[in-house]
Amino acid sequence: MRKSIGVVDGMVLAASSTAATSSIGIGLGLMATIVGLHLPAIMLLAFLPVLGIAGGYGRLNRVEPNAGSSYQWVGRIFSPWLGFLTGWVNVVGTIVFMAYTTTITGSAVIQLLGQATLHSIGGLTLDPNSTFQSTLLGMAVLVAAALVAVRGLDLAARLQKYLLIFEYGVLLAFCGYGLFAGDQPFSLQWFNPFDIPSAAALAQGMVLAVFCYWGFESVFSVGEEVGDPRDASRGGFIALTVMLLLFLLAGTAFQRVLPLEELADNGAQGLAYFGTKLAEQPLAALPLIALMFSAVASLQASVIPTARGLYAMGRDGVLGPVWTRLHPKHKTPAAGTLLITAIALALATLALVIPTVNDLIFASVNAIGIVVALYYALTAAAAAVRFRHLLRTSPLEALRAVVGPVLGALALLATGGYLAWTFYRSTDHFEVSADNGWFALLVPVLMIGSGLLAAAWARWRRRSPYFVAARVPSAADRVPSVADEAGAAV
Repeated sequence: MRKSIGVVDGMVLAASSTAATSSIGIGLGLMATIVGLHLPAIMLLAFLPVLGIAGGYGRLNRVEPNAGSSYQWVGRIFSPWLGFLTGWVNVVGTIVFMAYTTTITGSAVIQLLGQATLHSIGGLTLDPNSTFQSTLLGMAVLVAAALVAVRGLDLAARLQKYLLIFEYGVLLAFCGYGLFAGDQPFSLQWFNPFDIPSAAALAQGMVLAVFCYWGFESVFSVGEEVGDPRDASRGGFIALTVMLLLFLLAGTAFQRVLPLEELADNGAQGLAYFGTKLAEQPLAALPLIALMFSAVASLQASVIPTARGLYAMGRDGVLGPVWTRLHPKHKTPAAGTLLITAIALALATLALVIPTVNDLIFASVNAIGIVVALYYALTAAAAAVRFRHLLRTSPLEALRAVVGPVLGALALLATGGYLAWTFYRSTDHFEVSADNGWFALLVPVLMIGSGLLAAAWARWRRRSPYFVAARVPSAADRVPSVADEAGAAV
């Protein structure tokens, strides 16, 4: 694949994958039902382990840029089974995300049509909370986003850059105005995580908040297409920092403008409702347009790293060769991109069994949040093992490559494990409902179980060399230091 992007493009890809506007627009209202008026606190608290894990990702990418990223690193350092499982749950989780983001995109389009006084088409009443209507519209957008991704990273990055400029401009304007125009009294308790109602609320709030940061690592999946591997690390860290500032600003502004009841009741329509509280039409429609742009960019930014991850797995022989087919002109994994899109479209139709957008989002986020905590923790642990020698040779570097990742991994494993236990104990029966604990656990269990079955097939049926070539580095392996890398660059 061509080396066609730099640090700015990498930052744009990471920022589009995390989709701050979508997380703010649909996530803050859902999160408020869990943690109350502590949105800034939970976003700041979740940032700390994610930052530690990002240090591990960045260091691994500097010494071994790979389209498979965590799949390859974990497999080489720990075991190919864990590596395959890491790549698998990442891919499956992203496809689930794409499936329900099509619904969010369609819902934003319907809301926008409603604000333009178009409430029905051909006798059909348009309902932004209808999963069926929203999904059909979102499917069309997903197909268009995939076609642009096939065209190449340079075009996709340029498109996403313009979308981000508009989104962030709207967010800064409305949230900045809301800080001063809101009539709800400001309180420093909003930033106090110890005031969150319960341990269960803290765990679920943390999973939801970590999910909001999820996607920064997508920049490392295009490490082979970045001119300098360090540019991928810089892009990821810049994107994470911008996300934190936006989440703190938006969380504070939302709570200044909206009482808790209104914030929680509007859920997936939170950003649109926030806009109508601060401005009249047509200006009130700008946050909704920004949400729609964010959903479109996140769809495209999701299919790009997922196709690269599957390309790496196909290259290693754990998946079929179809995933390695590059476009003859654009040199992108075109076949994989289109196949992923088709799978996401098929999965989106299955989501129609959940009748409302809010329930669909809540169920999906909880499921993906648990597996994200798992594969983030595995990657961070791999970095700590790979660079453990830095504890002796370079303590400052060890803080970012060893200590930070270990602390982040422990925090996420504890949070995800506690939340899974809470879900298990919350009910004594199964039903297809977002608030049913066993249903919430079913999706991550299926993701992990299917990964083990697929790994067994690759190991014994495909006889993939990945399972015999991957190895745990010995203590004698030499890892380049910062000085070594600087010397090599010179």
